[in-house]
Amino acid sequence: MFLNNNIGILNITDFSFHSIGVIMFRYAKEDIFQKFIEDVIPNIQLISLPIKLYMEVINAKINLNLDFDDAYQYSTAKYYELTVATMDKDFKKIKDVDILFL
Repeated sequence: MFLNNNIGILNITDFSFHSIGVIMFRYAKEDIFQKFIEDVIPNIQLISLPIKLYMEVINAKINLNLDFDDAYQYSTAKYYELTVATMDKDFKKIKDVDILFL
């Protein structure tokens, strides 16, 4: 429902996209990953954190005690001024990026 209600305004980080691929391949679900690519990717924007901002990922780890994937998502959302949609409670401590808990 969330995806359908937000088609055209959603972004996904390269990190999340690759993580989905890793999980699907691990469980021999390449067909599901292919369907994801065909159905979802054309309707969202794939974004990356510029290399020059990777120090921000480290700063997020140090200052907010986030693990790498959360620090990457946080830093990317902050850079692009995006809202993070998540079910991860680690984002409850974030105050300078909008967080939407699903």
